[in-house]
This record gives sequence, structure tokens and C-alpha cells, in this order.
Amino acid sequence: MTQESAPWTAWPPGVRVVVRRRLAEGGLSDVLGDLLETGPEGVRVRTRRGEVTVPAADIVLGKVVPPPPLPRHLRGG
Repeated sequence: MTQESAPWTAWPPGVRVVVRRRLAEGGLSDVLGDLLETGPEGVRVRTRRGEVTVPAADIVLGKVVPPPPLPRHLRGG
């Protein structure tokens, strides 16, 4: 995939993203978190469990998503 056809290269670091990736053992997995780094070689995302690097060859799809909702006790009402 070239940089022009890699949509994640347009995502600004700091946004929240979800990236669907192929797993080496087969199947797919989603990576959800804050984008730390992006480039034609892939992305690096900070998840709840730590940093995850997803190589471009493993990315199936991805998108920018809204921030997580506030915890219930902070929402009021």
C-alpha cells in the first residue's frame, strides 16, 4: 500500500482511533486508543493495556472515533 492509499497517514497524532488488524495466528483483532504515531509503515496506538504497533501490512481498516464517554458518576443526571 502506498502512502497515498494509506488513509491512516492523514490522521493527526492524539486522536482516538480504532484499527482492525490481521493476526499472525489467523483472524482479526481491533486496536482502540490514542494515536501516537502514523506513517506509511503503519501506526502506533496507546491502548488501555499499553502501546501497540500495527504494521501497514496487517491493517485491514481503521477510522477516527469520538472520545470515550465520561464515567457514569461524572455524567450527572
